[in-house]
Amino acid sequence: MIETSARLLQLLSLLQLRREWTGPALAQRMDVTERTVRRDIGKLRTLGYPINASPGVAGGYQLGAGAQLPPLLLDDDEALAVAIGLTAVTASPVSGVGEASVRALTKLEQVLPPRLRPRFSGLRSAVTRMAAASTPVNPEVLTALSAAITERRSVAFRYDRHDGESSRRVVEPYRLVDTGRRWYLVAFDRTRDDWRTFRVDRCQSVPVARDRFVPRPLPAADLAAYVQESITRSPYSYDAVIRFHAPVHELETRVPSSTGTLEADGDYTVLRAGFDSLDFPVAYLASWDIDFEVLEPAEMRERAVVVAERLRRSAAAPTASATPGVSDGAERAHSSPR
Repeated sequence: MIETSARLLQLLSLLQLRREWTGPALAQRMDVTERTVRRDIGKLRTLGYPINASPGVAGGYQLGAGAQLPPLLLDDDEALAVAIGLTAVTASPVSGVGEASVRALTKLEQVLPPRLRPRFSGLRSAVTRMAAASTPVNPEVLTALSAAITERRSVAFRYDRHDGESSRRVVEPYRLVDTGRRWYLVAFDRTRDDWRTFRVDRCQSVPVARDRFVPRPLPAADLAAYVQESITRSPYSYDAVIRFHAPVHELETRVPSSTGTLEADGDYTVLRAGFDSLDFPVAYLASWDIDFEVLEPAEMRERAVVVAERLRRSAAAPTASATPGVSDGAERAHSSPR
């Protein structure tokens, strides 16, 4: 009886996993005969599960809509994968998702079989995720944008730019991109008649669906890369191009994708990034102990010369005025002309 019940649960799990199964495929997967599969299908129907059958060589079994299914069946690796996924989003920038993930983790731990609980508890106690600074995102905004993207409908919303200016935007949404710290929307802005990348946390109202639109050719084949290019180089004051005397793999651990893009240049690496100030990147990059050349902009090369001269002066031998034990008055008297 126990073996039969376990087999019925396995059969239900398989029917949930794929839209349609042939009898031979189910028999092979469950390591039983096709006659046993037909008999188990009949038992599931008796229990109230609507299972449709298509006749013929290409026919098969399909779980019908409206079935009241048992709790989601997960094997050991699947259960731990769900736990890892929930742990990863506990620091999500989407408002309320972190708290919901913690509640879901607690419920999952309660229904895990005893053999998995030590591994699950060990995972939770051993992993700590460092949350990056981010601005909360309204989940209603994400839901509205997702629906508009699926239905190919334009949307209208209030949007705050990086300079604080607020305006009403009407756009054709195409893709949401999650960078881990923030969510971005790739859309065609009808008012500007051009493609734009919007930070979702700056949407000050829930987008309202409008008319349907005919999809346009995308601005790039890889929209994630398109967003990365947008947020790392624009709308910064300076677009910098820097060549490091080191291979790409040495720079990948130092330059996050949200900071800039890296390209192999023979044995060297070219970094493209945007900055509002030139002092910080010049000093910071110089601290890496990797030779580099500033290809663009010219202002950054000039600033590097100024910073290098300041560093040279700071490393020079102390002057007499800095000699310990000598008062300002004594120094002035010594240095005054005769």
